[in-house]
Amino acid sequence: MARIAGVNLPKNKRVEIALGYLYGIGLPLSQKILEVTKIDPNIRTDDLTEEQVNRLRDYIEKNYRVEGDLRREVMINIKRLKEIGAYRGDRHAKKLPSRGQRTKTNTRTVRGNVRKTMGSGRKPAAQKT
Repeated sequence: MARIAGVNLPKNKRVEIALGYLYGIGLPLSQKILEVTKIDPNIRTDDLTEEQVNRLRDYIEKNYRVEGDLRREVMINIKRLKEIGAYRGDRHAKKLPSRGQRTKTNTRTVRGNVRKTMGSGRKPAAQKT
C-alpha cells in the first residue's frame, strides 16, 4: 500500500488520479510529478514498486507543501486576515463567501436560510363543515 505524506493512496486507481487524494495536489500537478519522476501515469497504485513509491514520496516532500503543512499555512493566513481586521477576514469569521459572490440567492445553507419548495410549509386546508 502506497503511503505518501501520511495518506494511504487508494489501491485500484491510476497513480495520476490517486495522487489527487493528497491535499494540495490536483490532476495537473500530479501529471507533472509523474513526468519528473519518470513513472507511467496509467499504472495502478497496487502495481507500484517500493522504489517508485519512495521516488514519489521523496520528490513530493522535498518540492511541495502538502497535507498538514499546507492546511496549517492556510489556517494561519485566514487567522492573520481576521486579526488585522481585513474585510476578507470578517467574511471568513461570519462564514460568508469572501470572494465577491452574491448572497441574496446563493449560499442559503451557509446563512441558515433554507427554503423548501413553495407549498412545503403550508398547513392543511380547513375541514368541511
